[in-house]
Amino acid sequence: MKNGFNLSEWALRHKSLVWYFMIVSTLAGVMAYMNLGREEDPSFTIKTMVISAAWPGASVEETLNQVTERIERKLEELPALDFTRSMTTPGQTTIFVNLRATTRGRDVPGTWVQVRNMISDIRSELPQGVVGPFFNDDFGDVYGNIYAFTSDGLSQRQLRDYVEGVRTKILRIPNVGKVELIGAHDEVIFLEFSTRQIAALGLDQQEVIRALQAQNAISPSGVIQAGPERISVRVGGQFTSEESLRNINLRVNDRFFRLSDIATITRGYTDPPQSLFRYNGQPATGLAVGMKAGGNLLEFGEALEAQMHRIIAELPVGVGVHLVADQPVVVEEAVGGFTRALFEAVAIVLLVSFLSLGLRAGFVVALSIPLVLAMTFVVMEYLGISLQRIEL
Repeated sequence: MKNGFNLSEWALRHKSLVWYFMIVSTLAGVMAYMNLGREEDPSFTIKTMVISAAWPGASVEETLNQVTERIERKLEELPALDFTRSMTTPGQTTIFVNLRATTRGRDVPGTWVQVRNMISDIRSELPQGVVGPFFNDDFGDVYGNIYAFTSDGLSQRQLRDYVEGVRTKILRIPNVGKVELIGAHDEVIFLEFSTRQIAALGLDQQEVIRALQAQNAISPSGVIQAGPERISVRVGGQFTSEESLRNINLRVNDRFFRLSDIATITRGYTDPPQSLFRYNGQPATGLAVGMKAGGNLLEFGEALEAQMHRIIAELPVGVGVHLVADQPVVVEEAVGGFTRALFEAVAIVLLVSFLSLGLRAGFVVALSIPLVLAMTFVVMEYLGISLQRIEL
């Protein structure tokens, strides 16, 4: 009676072929391990979007009935919708759109595009004066490196300009993802009207504001056709600084007056600021740097460190650069810990196998561990799976 196929017998009769496959698999595994992406944690998709809209001056009931309910009724048409949750305050609504747990991660970006299109369809039905709606679905962004920029003798605007220049240079690094400023203050010009002066001149503050808007408006002024030449005509007079505001003469109710006679014009920063960033209690501007998904965070960290050394050498005296968060160090420790654990496991199995099975059988058992891992690394590279703590 003939037995079925015996893999062990076939391997013994084809030793050269088996050794060939073992060597090729090992070399391919080593190369795959070197090329695998390194990350701290696996990327995941958050299936929630936030939609916000403002209706200045409206009550809670008006905002709820005219804005919140109209948006939520439209969202009910979304096939992948699980539920919505909203918070409505006077003149402000915030709606959380949650997708079903069965929604595939690769389908989520297309679903958010569908949500934007659906809300755009009803934008004309919303009351006049509604600001928005605005959409936020960037919850999964991770910034591995955060730098704090401090200044000694520089204004916040000057520091922001330098940080913007640094951001432009960092964007040239291969595999760089999002690079965002944290705690940067926006400059604004404040107009503080004197109610006494406005009343004495018999003016209306709203009329003054409308006159300023008309003065600062950019509108087409026509063209001059001179044979083959076509020359665009533009009207100047737009505001370029607070000084141009102080010198402006406005006409209201057939009367001319200087804006500085009824208002105090100053340059400053948004108050209250949208966000604040401090380093050791000192005001600073943060720069958060992220890597593209699937990249090698260790190689990216080395490239970023080299670029930052060149950037710091070009910054003026008074600008301090401080590393706040360094994710490549965490990833290096995680991957290094896995490598140490792997070698320890192989050494323990070798020792136990040699003592219990003998030299030849123990060598075969111990050799199977790195061989299986090598083939696993090849499969991981083929499927685009990176090395991170969960996979390790």
